[in-house]
Amino acid sequence: MNIKTLKIIFFGTPEFAAGILAALIKNKFNVEAVVTQSDKKVGRRRKITFSPVKKMAIENGVEVFQPENLRDSGLIGEIRKREADLFVVAAYGKILPRELLEIPKLGAINVHASLLPKYRGASPVQCAILAGEKETGVTLILMNEKMDEGDILAQEKIKISKDETAGKLQKKLGKLGAKMITKYIPGWIEGKIVPAPQNSEKVTYCKPIRRDDGKIDWNSAACEINRKWRAYHPWPGIFSLYKTKNQIKRLKLIEVKAVSNFESGEKPGKIIKYKKFIAVRAGKGLLILKRVQLEGKKEMDINEFVRGYNEFIGNDLM
Repeated sequence: MNIKTLKIIFFGTPEFAAGILAALIKNKFNVEAVVTQSDKKVGRRRKITFSPVKKMAIENGVEVFQPENLRDSGLIGEIRKREADLFVVAAYGKILPRELLEIPKLGAINVHASLLPKYRGASPVQCAILAGEKETGVTLILMNEKMDEGDILAQEKIKISKDETAGKLQKKLGKLGAKMITKYIPGWIEGKIVPAPQNSEKVTYCKPIRRDDGKIDWNSAACEINRKWRAYHPWPGIFSLYKTKNQIKRLKLIEVKAVSNFESGEKPGKIIKYKKFIAVRAGKGLLILKRVQLEGKKEMDINEFVRGYNEFIGNDLM
């Protein structure tokens, strides 16, 4: 069997997965079909939006399935009819049931954006940044029914730079995952790769991210809040609450910078002037504000914002 005769079904949804699908197609792997999550309604106008993986599949003439339920007998029957040799799974968003995993002759390979067994689950990139990790990477595993528990086929590392956001890091990991999947599939189908079990004593998990996870606790150190900003940029972002004109509104902090070695008598959450900057006192240090967005308003530079809200400096963020 070679890559041109190998029949692959691809499972994935976001940009991270679309880059991996693109690499398979570019390198002449035979992708028979794609399974991705349902279309979403986005924005105020609730416009129907395809997943990045669906867009990539359509552009390349690959058949698309978007099941609500992966245990649906109709879907399983359709997948069986295609006589897949291998599944490739990348950030699909749902756990594949045994009925599906038993179909491909060569199993299912998952492309996971962490150095497993660390950071199993839905948000490994964000978790690595929040934890202050200096490196992360991509792991290819042979899937089983449990979340990210399968034996390791390959693993490669990259550095996390001190100012790197989750958005930028995900792009780097997507490129690494794309390179790895095309590099290691031939060795797997030729029987040259021996799966290695994960070390169960080093397992950690990360939960799905919710919009309200971005709420700032000003008692935290400025460096911790800055890590949170990096981890949650571009989504869901970090925010605080600000009272203006007797209304409490959400203030999203679009761009920030931490100053760790500053102390003052102000309480955490107090908005102050620091040199030529506008900053907020944290439990330890300061968080300099660069760009913000008040609920219901457009994103703007902090100096432009202050011109419209001249009571801002000296006030408190909650």
